[in-house]
Amino acid sequence: MGERGREVVVVGGGPAGLAAAEVIASAGHRVTVVERMPSIGRKLMMAGRGGLNLTHSEAGDRFLARYGAAEAFLTPAIAAFTPTDLRDWARDLGEETFVGTSGRVFPCSFKASPLLRAWSRRLADLDVGFRTRTRWTGFAAGGVTVVGPAGEDRLPADAVVLALGGASWPRLGSDGTWTAILAAEGVEIVPLRPTNCGFTVAWSGVFRSRFAGEPLKRIAVRLAEWVSIGEAVITDDGLEGGAIYGLSAPLREAIAADGPTAVHVDLKPSMDAGEIVTALTKGRKGDSLTNRLRKAIGLPPVAIGLLREGAGKDLPSDPADLARLIKAVPIRVSAARPLERAISSAGGIARGEIGPNYGLKRLPGIFVAGEMIDWEAPTGGYLLQACFATGRAAGRGVVRHLAK
Repeated sequence: MGERGREVVVVGGGPAGLAAAEVIASAGHRVTVVERMPSIGRKLMMAGRGGLNLTHSEAGDRFLARYGAAEAFLTPAIAAFTPTDLRDWARDLGEETFVGTSGRVFPCSFKASPLLRAWSRRLADLDVGFRTRTRWTGFAAGGVTVVGPAGEDRLPADAVVLALGGASWPRLGSDGTWTAILAAEGVEIVPLRPTNCGFTVAWSGVFRSRFAGEPLKRIAVRLAEWVSIGEAVITDDGLEGGAIYGLSAPLREAIAADGPTAVHVDLKPSMDAGEIVTALTKGRKGDSLTNRLRKAIGLPPVAIGLLREGAGKDLPSDPADLARLIKAVPIRVSAARPLERAISSAGGIARGEIGPNYGLKRLPGIFVAGEMIDWEAPTGGYLLQACFATGRAAGRGVVRHLAK
């Protein structure tokens, strides 16, 4: 089990930090979690509003491919704490899980609070201490510096885990200010950028006034070779929703490289163009075009409105031309939503700065985990899975470090 009773500070009370704390405390070391918010698990609780999508049931290779450029980096951590392991861990805390129709995994309660309460009790049983309303400010000889309700303080530490998150949802605790502290220590930081975010579209006034807030259901959105299937929501100034979030990374980079970029929306992914032509041709000749689109192929008013936005003029009367438009409505996207409005962030500590045990190569005894590392993933459980897995990997790294 290694030498017992060493002092470890974990900075950040989110899933990654708490996962690290559990591993380290289970090995017999004394752990203090520092959290700048009044309570731990704020982003976990926010995720619980959507049912708490813990992980995904997708097969291993396909699952790992969701992490894109970071796949090889994250694979060892996820292999050591798989989606099945995460479900078993939740079950051990009294929270059974189930696989939804989309393959996403949720607790049967559809809530975060029961899981977080049970986890907090486990950590308390392991004598993990908590310093809330306390901000980490840097390193000191043999420890870290913090500022809390009582003012400045120094916490002794034989090892430190940093799990401060990215910079999305700053009101929940992740504001990205840690980047300056680590950069000053010579650690390479990839600029933080929004991901799993909405994008800005300059809608016409008529379309905006009629359809802002309306969902586009069962669509496919394409950008070059990337395709994202799901739903989207029309907003006053753009598009939100899973079908858009799935293209966040390539769309964000395309806009950065080339400026405003067109995506193509397939309003009927369940039908090919020939089937659409047949359905439209069979429509009643006396029906208006709008009625034929509604009755023959089931397009709702918001989808018909989007067709008109994409056409930029009257809709084509020829069924073949109209079918091609329905299968690829061009929508010009000008910018990603600001980082503070994103679900998650890309960028952070460069992967090359991190050793195999999740320790910083430049700062011995300092370990990192979670979203503050340069990786990104789509929604669907992949984000939380990697946070849990890297947190536990960093925890194991600390245990090995303290056993030397």
